[in-house]
Amino acid sequence: MKILLSNDDGFIAPGLNLLKEKLSEHADVVAVAPDRDRSGASNSLTLDIPLRVTKRGDQLYSVNGTPTDCVHLAITGLYDEEPDIVISGINAGANMGDDVIYSGTVAAAMEGRNLGLPAIAVSMASFKPNYYESAAKAVIILLNQLPALQLERNDPIATILNVNVPDLAWKDIKGFQATRLGKRHKAEPVIKSQDPRGDEIFWIGPVGEEAEAGQGTDFNAIQQGYISVTPIHIDLTRHSALQATSDWLDNA
Repeated sequence: MKILLSNDDGFIAPGLNLLKEKLSEHADVVAVAPDRDRSGASNSLTLDIPLRVTKRGDQLYSVNGTPTDCVHLAITGLYDEEPDIVISGINAGANMGDDVIYSGTVAAAMEGRNLGLPAIAVSMASFKPNYYESAAKAVIILLNQLPALQLERNDPIATILNVNVPDLAWKDIKGFQATRLGKRHKAEPVIKSQDPRGDEIFWIGPVGEEAEAGQGTDFNAIQQGYISVTPIHIDLTRHSALQATSDWLDNA
């Protein structure tokens, strides 16, 4: 298996490098990641400056762009032969509920899926994880199960697996759960400050607390000590509202 690995924490991130090491025992792995932390970059592409690729080690490259740039560049221009799958992570910090809208980790996987490849995003439910190896083991188990899931390239209904792993030793993890995305409360207000010249500046505030975190959600699975596996897809159409929208337009 040929695996393209990326992330949004940057090429020096411990989660990326541990996952590369572990996956390389089973597959041909190439990592193409941002040259710095690009958390929250979502699905953005860099269109106003050229992208530069820098070799950082054995099968490890950095790009002066976003996670989406990295995957797009790797698949469409860097290599002659496409990988079999795109894996993004291991991220430091969960990507659950509304997080997936902003997440560069999830966006890297989405770009792989958008270009016709199976994709997995994997995150630790801690900003300072102690057990990256648990997430790496979870990814290897999921890769072994992929043929049964039929997560195939060029399949229009195929999903992206958004995986979140509790920061626990493997022996303390209770297993896997298929989940849906929960929901957070509205984000906290921006934080106002001043620069050294006295001009007003702003920091984006913290994410909102969990609002919908009941049984079946990714939040609940993590709270209970399970690995959350949420199937997501790129189609943003609200299919259940199509008829109502059509009826509304008929009366416009």
